[in-house]
Amino acid sequence: MALKEKGIAAEFLSSTQTSQLRNKIHEDLDRGQPSIRLLYVTPELIATSGFMSKLKKIHGRGLLNLIAVDEAHCISSWGHNFRPSYRKLSSLRNQLQDVPILALTATAIPKVQKDVIDSLNLQNPLVLKSSFNRPNIYYEVRYKDLMDDAYADLCDVLKSAGDVCAIVYCLERTTCDDLSTHLSKNGISCAAYHAGLNNKLRSSVLDDWICSKIQVVVATVAFGMGIDRKDVRIVCHFNIPKSMEAFYQESGRAGRDQLPSRSLLYYGVDDRKRMEFILSIAESKKLQSSDSQHGLSKKSTSDFNLMVEYCEGSGCRRKKILESFGEEVSASLCKKSCDACKHPNLVAKYLEELTTAIAVRQRNGFSKILSSSTDAFENENFSEFWKRNDEASGSEEDISDSEDGFEVAKGISRSKFSKKTGINEKIELLQRAEENYYRNKAHDKQANKPDKNAISGALRESSKQRLLDALKQAHQRLGDLKVDFEASSTILENECFKKYGKSGKSFYYSQVASKVRWLSTTSSAAEITNQIGTGITSPLENITRKEEPSPRTVSAMLHDERKKEVNKVIGEQRCGDIESKTSVKASTPQMQTKLPAIPSFSQFVNSRKSKEMQQPKASEEKEHHHSPNKHTKKRMRLK
Repeated sequence: MALKEKGIAAEFLSSTQTSQLRNKIHEDLDRGQPSIRLLYVTPELIATSGFMSKLKKIHGRGLLNLIAVDEAHCISSWGHNFRPSYRKLSSLRNQLQDVPILALTATAIPKVQKDVIDSLNLQNPLVLKSSFNRPNIYYEVRYKDLMDDAYADLCDVLKSAGDVCAIVYCLERTTCDDLSTHLSKNGISCAAYHAGLNNKLRSSVLDDWICSKIQVVVATVAFGMGIDRKDVRIVCHFNIPKSMEAFYQESGRAGRDQLPSRSLLYYGVDDRKRMEFILSIAESKKLQSSDSQHGLSKKSTSDFNLMVEYCEGSGCRRKKILESFGEEVSASLCKKSCDACKHPNLVAKYLEELTTAIAVRQRNGFSKILSSSTDAFENENFSEFWKRNDEASGSEEDISDSEDGFEVAKGISRSKFSKKTGINEKIELLQRAEENYYRNKAHDKQANKPDKNAISGALRESSKQRLLDALKQAHQRLGDLKVDFEASSTILENECFKKYGKSGKSFYYSQVASKVRWLSTTSSAAEITNQIGTGITSPLENITRKEEPSPRTVSAMLHDERKKEVNKVIGEQRCGDIESKTSVKASTPQMQTKLPAIPSFSQFVNSRKSKEMQQPKASEEKEHHHSPNKHTKKRMRLK
């Protein structure tokens, strides 16, 4: 699209196009002098025999002048976005030997550079490299564990920057939705962008951002590939990236017009531990595979450690970035264009406070890392972060608290995860153990400390308002939503609180954000009405819920009811005039009929035998009475 606006005859082939348009492009390529000067295709298409034969025909007519491989780091298994389909591009050199090949990448460490050359079978290529330094970008790290509210802090940063273009990267979709809603409520023009939204909504958000109708996009890491907006002033990572290469590529989307820009990373210990947990699970899976896979898993861990060092180290951040790409530079190159060089004392103070906070948390117990990451990892759709197939899911699993956390944890420790236990079961047991640990934790340690994870009344009111706004927007979009908005928002919020209120803010946040996303994307007013209708309880149900008898009382009640039913049946058999709806109690004086005596076991067996002996006799008599004798049968046959 951008090249066409500049008068260059460019086209692309993709499964998203109509067959008519694809046929038109193929017809143009088969012409003697095609009008197309530049054609974009995927590596998967080049791997097909049909398209390769077409390239050979074009080359045979002397019309194929260059093959360019963009994002060439994807061909290397050591790159941060390895795609196996890129490996098939090695056939280009064998099939089209005298056509120049150009490989382009902005994020290739020395090992990846060598791998790209070898994988594409390039012989003594001309290698052109520029410095990885982006002097117009100011690098900064802020620490979530030292803040009361990271959302509010980011909101202040964006407001203080004015009406500028920005990208905020989050690890999970729910965080995108929640953060986007928070920023919008505080007067910042923004929208969420991730694979959980339908195609129409994603396209609308992207178009609005490119055309400056909205200034801030809160997105997963898939956003930004191939988008060349030069005036991005701020790129914020709200969660720690998985590698320095990913961080450099994403932060590098700021300031492409060479004007002063900013890279801001919010670092949290919980985010770090969550990533370490997932990497360890991935590594344990790859241990059973080939040695090369094991080497890649080790590289993933070492790449992530570089990012941890970037956040927790006190040295120049720019120097750390450049050294990770093989550039040896001095700290003087920075010229105070990172927070560690501009405010070294302040950064040192923050790091000291962070170390103290980590030590205190380790003394107090576990860290709630598994709570929000394990479900997604079990389903293998953690987020676009992992480049997995992540279809939107509407499942809402209840959190089980039926097992004692300490016993589960002890059992896991004793068994050391037996080989028969699957990875899903292990994670589920760990999660339940950790959740129950926090639910049953002794109150003496927290007697004088407010529970920061508790869901306050103000937070619930804020969630109700979010749901109310989402309902009103759904009404404007669908037009025929016939519900009471206030009552419906209360019902939806109560459902979220009832389901996840005891599990803490993260579960509650996620559930509310899921409801908001559902209201924003559903295309059926009836679906909303039905969902809200199932949440309305009758007055009788409310009374029953208020009473909530104890398990022992329930057991006694069931026992009494069973006795009533037995007596009722016996009474009806012995007294035919008793109405079927009357409840007869064994202890009431009105019941004068005596119950039959209970026979002994021998009496019971003998009575059964006598019945069995009587049954054949009765059947024989019946047969003899109804069937004609032999002489009668003979007469009938003669007749």
